Amino acid sequence: MTIKVIVLGLILGLTIRDLHAGDAIAVGFTWEGVWMAVTYNRSSTPKGGPNYHDSAQACVFAERDLRSRASGGGAGPARTAIIYQSDKTGFVALAHGKRLNENKGVMTIGRGQSQEEADHQALEKLKEKAATEEPAIVYRYFSYGSEPVSSQAKKTQSATRKS
Repeated sequence: MTIKVIVLGLILGLTIRDLHAGDAIAVGFTWEGVWMAVTYNRSSTPKGGPNYHDSAQACVFAERDLRSRASGGGAGPARTAIIYQSDKTGFVALAHGKRLNENKGVMTIGRGQSQEEADHQALEKLKEKAATEEPAIVYRYFSYGSEPVSSQAKKTQSATRKS
């Protein structure tokens, strides 16, 4: 009886794990609260693929990647934060801008059915937050989620970092 329960638990656990896939964006901050690094993790393959995971797992992977990249031989971030996570299928854009006469950076995230829609949404959010100085898309990527992939998404599933 106990073995049946364990096997059933394992099967259910694996099945439930595969119901969602996702992405997450992590930011590392210095002791002064200034962001020093940003990275993301995404499901880059559809259900059943080797890089398919949920947003909770993406958070863990993004934070781990952030700490390893940010340390780079020196001191790593004093604090990290997950600023975004999702279990949806679609395109994502992370934008950064500055507020006029303020030494403060602002990050926004846009999501859409196309990369153009995600970019537009992220840049519009910067405008709403009055971060109109030096607006730029920092990251663009496509993440598989629990919804089916649209035909537009199938054509352009990439990830890029803008410099």
